[in-house]
Amino acid sequence: LEVPIYTSSPGDSSIGMNVAEQALSGSRLRVDVSADVNETAAIVLEAKRAGGKSGALIAGGGSPKNFLLQTEPQIQEVLGIDERGHDFFLQLTDARPDTGGLSGATPGEAVSWGKIDPDMLPGTVVCYMDNTVSLPLLTAYALARHAPRPLKRLYGRRDAMMARLRDEYQAALTFRNQRADDAKGRA
Repeated sequence: LEVPIYTSSPGDSSIGMNVAEQALSGSRLRVDVSADVNETAAIVLEAKRAGGKSGALIAGGGSPKNFLLQTEPQIQEVLGIDERGHDFFLQLTDARPDTGGLSGATPGEAVSWGKIDPDMLPGTVVCYMDNTVSLPLLTAYALARHAPRPLKRLYGRRDAMMARLRDEYQAALTFRNQRADDAKGRA
């Protein structure tokens, strides 16, 4: 299927513990979190630049929720690329917003970070239900009501998507530096 797999907190997981154990035995296996952050941002940017939209389907919350949603602040704030946030947001969770945790954070909170396009906020959905019930129901609905689409085969396209991200980042960086130089010249 050529689907890349990312882990949001490799050091805070069984994966990280096992990779660390293997390092003691001389393994050269490494998890490159910078590559994961940039590749996920590149996937979102590619979807937008190809004339499509991006969306977030989140089952649960916490670190995996933030890892998916942070793609937009990475694009907009860190890399300086003009973008507006994810177009669609659907969260399945049993976490309440009143506790203040990320798992229960609302789509409105995500807008404040640039994670969701503010114009799309009215169409966001949060389903407060146990994921062992909600995810199978949503999956059954999607499979029954919608025809299969061609596979995206993202894994094989990672280099091209990263090249686009690098190019847009370099253009944004050049623009920012030029503006800074212009401001210095006027001072």
